Amino acid sequence: MRSLLLAFLAALGAEACLAAEKETLPAWIIASAGERFELIVIGPAGEALPDELPVRLKAGADERILTLQSVGLPTQTQRVYAADMPVNLAGPVSVELVGRTSSVLSLLVAGKPDTLHALTGAYGDPRVEPPLSENDPMYFVVGARDGWNARFQLSFKFRLFDQASGFGKDQPWLSGLYFGYTQNSLWEIDSDSQQLRDTSYRPSLFWRWERADDKTWIDGLRAGVEHESNGKDGDRSRSVNTLFVRPEWRWKLPDGGSFEFTPKIYGYLDKEENPDILDYNVRRPAQLRIGFAIVP
Repeated sequence: MRSLLLAFLAALGAEACLAAEKETLPAWIIASAGERFELIVIGPAGEALPDELPVRLKAGADERILTLQSVGLPTQTQRVYAADMPVNLAGPVSVELVGRTSSVLSLLVAGKPDTLHALTGAYGDPRVEPPLSENDPMYFVVGARDGWNARFQLSFKFRLFDQASGFGKDQPWLSGLYFGYTQNSLWEIDSDSQQLRDTSYRPSLFWRWERADDKTWIDGLRAGVEHESNGKDGDRSRSVNTLFVRPEWRWKLPDGGSFEFTPKIYGYLDKEENPDILDYNVRRPAQLRIGFAIVP
């Protein structure tokens, strides 16, 4: 396969970071985490370059795919592409094209530690997941069956380690560990006391893996343990522990949204407190639960 040449063009927006750190960092640092950068891609004569171009970024054990978008008008043999450097990359980073023979660029990326940045990701950038984010779907629905009733669900997950510092930086696999929490309630709206008829509390601990190449057949995977209870005691208590695995597939839609397929396979670890839970729960000892989501 004929090779393509990568040439680093600019790190637009990195001047402020360089000015603040030029006393302690080498002068040839030309990229900043979370900032825009551009590449010139030079191809063989007669080969048209695409509008989007995936590149592989490697920083030690961390490897990920980033899709560059073309900017400006192409010439006969070259084209300029741009993207934002991932916010949690820092240090030496190599850049090469995915699926093509190309030169490899070595960049030194300057990190920008910031309290707001650590809490919210790339200041609300939808491509970057912050440490605290949604987990299972959240909703509130109302229906009329034997009176007016509502069902609502709240859910979040928290990343326990970050790759930018501490144990997560020393052991990148730890950044895949999450604590999750989901609460589902049934609410009798038109009853005299407007009581919550039933509530399920589901804390979980799981490891999440995300695809970092263009060859893996799934986009992501979750595996972990989950506890579910209703917070009651005695005969009204409901308490079970499950082990689950959830592969993930995602596709982009033409209108800019995405389609997700996330089947969840789980089975009971123990049900000593409720040995007859299967008589009352729609779940089975091992069950395949399929979920679809269209995200705008």
